Amino acid sequence: MEGTWMQWHHKQPVQVISSHLLEEILGSMRKQEVLREEEFSLVQGASSPTQKVKVLIDLLAGKGSRGSPTGQDFIENSTAQLSLHSTIYDSGMQKHLEVLLSKYGVSVDLGLLSEKAASERLTNLLLVEGLTDLQLKEHDFTQIEATRGQRHVSKTIPLERLFLPLSKVSIPPRISVTVGVAGIGKTTLVTLYVSMWARREISKDISLVLPLNFRELNVYEKLSAERLIRSAFPHISETELTYLGSGQVLMILDGLDEFKVPLDFSNAVACTDPKKEIPVDNLVTNIIRGNLFPEVSVWVTSRPTAAGQIPGGLVDRMTEIRGFNELEIQSYLNQMFPDSRDLPGQILTQVQANKALYLMCTVPSFCWLCGTVLGYLVRNGLGWQTSELAPPRTLSEIYAWYFKMALCGEGQDKLRESPRIEQAVHSGRKMMGTLGRLAFHGLLRKKYVFYEQDMKAFGVDLPLLQSSLCGHFLLQEETPASSAYCFIHLTLQEFAAAAYYYSAAKRAIFDLFTESRMSWPKLGFLTHFRNAVQRALQEDNGQLDVFLRFLSGFLSPQVNSLLAGWFLGRDEHSSYRAQAVAHLQGYLRADASISSRTVNTLRCLHELQHTELARSVEEALKSESLAGLLDPMHCSALAYLLQVSEVCAQETNLTRCLNYAILKSLLPQLLYCRNLRLDNNQFQDNVMELLGSVLSSKDCHIQKISLAENQIHSKGAKALARSLLVNRSLTVLDLRSNSIGPQGAKALADSLKINRVLVSLSLQNNAIKDDGAKFIADALMVNHMLSVLHLQKNAIGPPGAKPIADALKKNGTLKELMFSSNSIGNDGSKALAEALKVNQGLITLDLQSNSISDAGLAALTRALCSNQTLLSLNLRENSISPEGALEIASALRSNQALQNLDLTANLLHDEGTQAIAAAVKENRILRTLHLQWNFIQAKAAKALGQALQFNQSLTSLDLQENAIGDEGVMALARALKMNTSLTALYLQVASIGVLGAQALGEALAVNRTLEILDLRGNSIGAAGAKAMANALKTNPSLRMLNLQENSLGMDGAICIATALSSNHGLQHVNLQGNHIGESGARMISETIKTNAPDCIVEM
Repeated sequence: MEGTWMQWHHKQPVQVISSHLLEEILGSMRKQEVLREEEFSLVQGASSPTQKVKVLIDLLAGKGSRGSPTGQDFIENSTAQLSLHSTIYDSGMQKHLEVLLSKYGVSVDLGLLSEKAASERLTNLLLVEGLTDLQLKEHDFTQIEATRGQRHVSKTIPLERLFLPLSKVSIPPRISVTVGVAGIGKTTLVTLYVSMWARREISKDISLVLPLNFRELNVYEKLSAERLIRSAFPHISETELTYLGSGQVLMILDGLDEFKVPLDFSNAVACTDPKKEIPVDNLVTNIIRGNLFPEVSVWVTSRPTAAGQIPGGLVDRMTEIRGFNELEIQSYLNQMFPDSRDLPGQILTQVQANKALYLMCTVPSFCWLCGTVLGYLVRNGLGWQTSELAPPRTLSEIYAWYFKMALCGEGQDKLRESPRIEQAVHSGRKMMGTLGRLAFHGLLRKKYVFYEQDMKAFGVDLPLLQSSLCGHFLLQEETPASSAYCFIHLTLQEFAAAAYYYSAAKRAIFDLFTESRMSWPKLGFLTHFRNAVQRALQEDNGQLDVFLRFLSGFLSPQVNSLLAGWFLGRDEHSSYRAQAVAHLQGYLRADASISSRTVNTLRCLHELQHTELARSVEEALKSESLAGLLDPMHCSALAYLLQVSEVCAQETNLTRCLNYAILKSLLPQLLYCRNLRLDNNQFQDNVMELLGSVLSSKDCHIQKISLAENQIHSKGAKALARSLLVNRSLTVLDLRSNSIGPQGAKALADSLKINRVLVSLSLQNNAIKDDGAKFIADALMVNHMLSVLHLQKNAIGPPGAKPIADALKKNGTLKELMFSSNSIGNDGSKALAEALKVNQGLITLDLQSNSISDAGLAALTRALCSNQTLLSLNLRENSISPEGALEIASALRSNQALQNLDLTANLLHDEGTQAIAAAVKENRILRTLHLQWNFIQAKAAKALGQALQFNQSLTSLDLQENAIGDEGVMALARALKMNTSLTALYLQVASIGVLGAQALGEALAVNRTLEILDLRGNSIGAAGAKAMANALKTNPSLRMLNLQENSLGMDGAICIATALSSNHGLQHVNLQGNHIGESGARMISETIKTNAPDCIVEM
């Protein structure tokens, strides 16, 4: 072999030297003075055993300036032990890789989880900060439904970095936990990772991966750490076990939720002896605690509820697998049906039409089941042709179809025409009697994996397990000691359990939930149904929620029609259904907090197809008429709708309908509303304490909340402020028209110094005054998230405006500042102007009604000459004179950013407007210009008309309430014949008569860009209407025409209506207030409907 040992084996030492061996090597080198003191310290200062070895190898190989030739001689002359380790490592590792590839290297079965469809989703995990209360306490389905399938997480981590430090100063995680609901792909993720590692495509710094699953551990009662490894990996030799002492080994524990006993970290006896046999649950707790294999990294996967058994202090990194998004659902369906181009689209359309089913389809295994059913129905023309076989609308109907499809044989063209129907019915009943009983008692024991001894105990025939029929429901996996079986998905176990309970309840005389069957007699199906409801409501973790839904679903007409003759009697549901509905609704009358169990009761009613209660509340939501309707039963229905209704999906509007008691009962469900409007509910400070507790919760998903027009004072603002210190979801807070005052503003400002999520805050009309503005300014100095701030109507003068201006000089994130209806005056304007010279972030500034005169305006316009970021400036209702207009004109000539300028209700007169018009003629940036109520007459209108002939940037011009008359309008009309940019022209109450209308008509016949023309409150008369009508016959661009209050009379209105037969672009016409009369209005309305059915007309 040519070259030194180090040249050939520089990688192996990093992989094979254990901590113990490393200490021996370092000790020997120090004795022989091979390592200098500074080199020894350098090695010992490394962060992990792996890094220590790397530093040592770098030193000895001479890769750094600190390399020691003596060290190289030592390693080259002392390689016997290392060479032996390397040789053993190479041969043993090759065998291990072959074993892993044979077990994990195959593609994942498309029938359950598509690796191709999921690879992007699985290789980028959500990085989360622990489990939420919802995840710890609720059923998987409830977690998806409550959050609408979306987890509010901003950080992700690539799979290849899952076991690496997050930063240069952090260390790798020892204990990593990945959670996901049942069927989301946890085991698929492990398979993907192990196969990629075995091919050396990922985590190359990890020398050994040991994948284990809890199904294998379930067959043991006692086990030692060493025997655990030997049993699971018999190909690993005694010598290779020494590698477990290094920090380069990853142990995977997949499926904690399938472990037969709960982990008890509080009472588990500590064990550090790897040879000692201890109970298997103690073995797991000691591995996780680090008492055993302390330098081995451990990766645990689990459903969220079971993951909560591991104390948070032991978990170094927690990740979560997200569900499918819409594109991934579509891609998954395409892969399920590769031979059909149209079928996946038809299935997706059907799924999207049912929000509940669509949410569940974010879980891959449910998407597979749902796609299998809907694909079967579409292909065979079932479920769409008759009311008896309507498309599935509930979970119970989907699973009933799946069971019937599987029991009859998927290849049958028509289920009812199967020649094997009698045999299928017999097999189906037999299977439900055995597997259903197994499923039910497994559910009670929280047991989801079954072994051959379990099958025998519940009378399940082993030959049945090998049948293709059973393959539709169970997965089989070989473990070292026994075959393990589990239902394809948890919900299939719950459905089978409900089917068993339904059948058994009709003849049982004792409590079916008592395994000993020793109980007071319980006779009749309804008695057992009530008992099941009672048991489900008593479960804190929702374990029986979906079971109860399926049990209720068996009482629906649709499910009975599907499964009649199998394990349901035809029409037998009719004798139970009404009483079951009454019993379920009885639990909605309690005057208490509405829990997830209560919401599940509404879901049970939905499965029963009793939707009247929910429908009545949904209609009230749509019409905003909930006030007075919210008794406890309707509140429960509202809580249910918060999760399922499309009315609440974009915005949950609970304006003017709540009080303290109702809000308190709804709190657990409000957590998951994303956009919440609680305006005008007369809420006081005590309600803010309640909302603060919601916003402080880790489960909180609220992103926008509006509390406008309530009775919130400083105490309530302080409660909200405390919640903002910890809240991670709220981005928009609207507190308009309350009374938080300066102290309330101080509390919110203090929270903004810490909060890094809120981007929009409205404190309009809250009497915060100058002191409050100063507190807000202090927050703006350090806050770099807030982009929208509304401070209108707060009695803020120059003393408050100046600190805000000073903050703007340092703050570069605020984009919109609304300061209207205060009293900042010229001094405040000057301060803000100085800020605009420096600030390069503000886009919108609203200074309406602030007592600003020409002096303040001059400062602002000078700032505009240098500012290149402000896009919108509102100066309405101030005291700007013609002299001030000259300053504005000067700024418009030099500024290259301002796009929207509002000068409404000032004192510009013709002189000032003419100056602005001359600037507009040259300006190439301005988009909208508001000049209404400025004493403008024809002379200025002519100047504006001349400007429009040259300007090609202005899109909207507002001249309403200015007496420009026909002469002024004719000038504007001439401009419209040439202008190609203006899309909106507002001329309300502008003293326009027939001549002006005729001029506009001529312009519209030529113009191809104007879309909005507002002539309300003029006097164009019938003759003017006729001119406009003639223009409409040829004009292709106009979309909205307002001729309200123009003395058109019947003749003028008919002209407009008739013209619409030739115009197909107009979408809205207002003809109100034109003395047409009721009969005339009806006739014209009918004419317009005939001539332009898509046009909206106001009469």
